[in-house]
This record gives sequence, structure tokens and C-alpha cells, in this order.
Amino acid sequence: MTGYYDIVLGLIPVSFIGGTAALTTLGDLAMSTAIPVAAVLAVLLIGHAMFVNAPVDVVAEESEHAQASTTSTAAPPQAD
Repeated sequence: MTGYYDIVLGLIPVSFIGGTAALTTLGDLAMSTAIPVAAVLAVLLIGHAMFVNAPVDVVAEESEHAQASTTSTAAPPQAD
């Protein structure tokens, strides 16, 4: 199953190659200008994957949720 981060990893080189090609052919920009502009798109993809849709540790969240739901309000046993 292809996840969000797999798609982002695939789009990084596509943004470099496709963005540079599109900017040089359609945008009439020099190669030395098109590459940094295409790199900004790759940086935006990486930033979105890291900060907007940040990865979460599913195992830790599930265990925290399980601990919160199994705690009781009864007094602890007296060990004498």
C-alpha cells in the first residue's frame, strides 16, 4: 500500500526534473534560474511532510490511549 510519505519521496525528484524542464521550456528561464526555483517546490513538499502532516508514532499513541482507558479510580492495595 502506498502511503503519503512514499508519494512525497517520489515527488521530490519529479519536482526537480519536471519543474526544471517546465521552467526552461515553458517559462523561458535559464537553467541556472530554473533549478533553484524547482528546488523550492521540493523544499515545500518536504516541509509539508515534516511539519504540516507530521509523522506520528502510532504504537506510542495506542499504548497511551490503552493506559488511560484501563486506569481505575479504586485505591491501591495496602501492602503491610
